[in-house]
Formats: sequence, C-alpha cells, structure tokens
Amino acid sequence: MAEDKELNNAVEPEDEEDEEIDVYTLTDEEGKETNFELLAEAELDGVLYYAMTELDDEDEQVGDEYVILRVEEEDGEEVLVSIDDDDEFDRVADYFDDLFADIDYDQQ
Repeated sequence: MAEDKELNNAVEPEDEEDEEIDVYTLTDEEGKETNFELLAEAELDGVLYYAMTELDDEDEQVGDEYVILRVEEEDGEEVLVSIDDDDEFDRVADYFDDLFADIDYDQQ
C-alpha cells in the first residue's frame, strides 16, 4: 500500500467534461499540490473513505499503489484526512483490497 500522506485540504475535483476519470488536486501541509485519481469509495460504519492513486503531469497513474483517505466535513467543505488509527486503517484497507481483488481486468 502507498504511504499514507497527511492531506488536510479541501476536495477539488477538476472539471473536465471529456475526462473519464475523477481527478482530485490535493494540497499537503507544505503546500505541494498533487493530482490523484479516485479509484473507489466506500461507506463503512457511517464514514466515507476514498481509495486514490497518484497521477503524473499527464494524468497517468504513478505505480500500482493507492492511498486511503477518510472524508470529513470542515466548515461546510469536504476534507480528506489520513487515517491515524491502525485498526481503522487495517479494516478499511482490507475492504478495498477485497474490492480490487474481485475486479477481473481481463474482462474490460
């Protein structure tokens, strides 16, 4: 699994009509912006989580790893935060691992 980064920022999906993927520009605590593709989302125990993979400058995936971030609301905006609790992270990671293991990439 990819490094779980501290990304305390507003969710900003890019608005491109021809784009087939959901691209989010996230800003870390140092102000560095990075594009991520939303791979999947899951609501577990009333909490929303995103599985996302980093994109390069041409919106191509960087590697085959992904990060898991929890969606929270701050001042009326959705904010993505890293999961600090190991048990919570393991539970959510198991869910996404199972989800991605069930995808038959040969059928696409």
